[in-house]
Amino acid sequence: MLEKMQTIKISIHCWQGDDVKGFLSSTGELTGGILATGNFLGVPRTPDELRQDLEKVFSLIPGKHKLNLHAIYLDTDETVDLNEIQPKHFKKWVDWAKKEEIGLDFNPTFFSHPMMKNGLTLAHPDKKVREYWIEHGKRSRKIAEYFGKETGQTCINNFWVPDGMKDHPIDRFTPRKRLMASLDEIFTESFDENYLQDAVESKLFGLGAEAYTVGSHEFYLGYGLTRNKLVCLDAGHFHPTEMISNKISSLALFSKGIMLHVSRPVRWDSDHVVLMDDELQEIARELIRNELLEKTNIGLDFFDATINRIAAWVIGTRNTQKALMKAMLEPIEQLKEMELAFDFTFKMAYTEELKDFPYADVWNYFCYKNQVPVGLDWLQVVNEYQKNVLELRK
Repeated sequence: MLEKMQTIKISIHCWQGDDVKGFLSSTGELTGGILATGNFLGVPRTPDELRQDLEKVFSLIPGKHKLNLHAIYLDTDETVDLNEIQPKHFKKWVDWAKKEEIGLDFNPTFFSHPMMKNGLTLAHPDKKVREYWIEHGKRSRKIAEYFGKETGQTCINNFWVPDGMKDHPIDRFTPRKRLMASLDEIFTESFDENYLQDAVESKLFGLGAEAYTVGSHEFYLGYGLTRNKLVCLDAGHFHPTEMISNKISSLALFSKGIMLHVSRPVRWDSDHVVLMDDELQEIARELIRNELLEKTNIGLDFFDATINRIAAWVIGTRNTQKALMKAMLEPIEQLKEMELAFDFTFKMAYTEELKDFPYADVWNYFCYKNQVPVGLDWLQVVNEYQKNVLELRK
């Protein structure tokens, strides 16, 4: 079990570090349904400072993982727009990833930009707007391929397009037809899947798109299955009573693979730090009980500036790992046999008893073996880093 845990890579999202601002625009204005609340001290102002924070995060998490970069996190002295980005603009990230021995994932950025007009990008009726974003999508795929080649780990390039409308549309069909055509054009070029795999991500609603999101779950489920793409399930992108844990097994039967964005919605897609709650544990159980780790890429997606940003990363990542480990410690075959025999009494008794089992002892040993802080010892490290680094940033 510990050997299997050692192989699981969590794709840790860069945008928790600086509240989704990135380094493309000096204004840092957020659009497209993106909202980070809070103003905790020490936000990184440069790519170097963000990497410094990430190094601290990785040092507090057992195992070797991946970093998930958005396109707006380029690192270059050039003045460059999203439809002009190239692999060279991310070379410093690649060099750093090699040094840290981690993989890189990528995301084109279809928000927080003047070319997002009327709340639309790839689904906009203006061809010039669509062409701008199509070019951005094509260039993002080349960057993702570069990441895969350079790191030796497949780069998952995830497409989330926030296009939508605030109030009820007359025509839901035509924007979806435009989005489909735009995506088809972006994906025209084929790449070696050892280096690059594309994923598509749905959403129910967002700020400014409360009534209609073009890229709904049904849209991207159909698109991913018919275009042989990974389908991304974000825990916060569905109705508040709808859980992605119940979707994983069905999607696994028909899709080439799954991308997960582990997040925590509070009444809506508010991207809270991942806690060890019931849904996180159900997600982990679905992956472990059904042996779906090989088919699933696990990433995080939350941004909280009301607390120490590094602590947020560590809490969310370690909780995700803990949930997977807890699921691995279950007597899965015996539980399946009980269910197959319709022995629901024993199944309930066993699953309830398992809730009291001391899985934390195994987790602490796993941390010890990986030479990262055990228990809450990591919090003291973060506190010292806050005093010595974050508080000095003005």
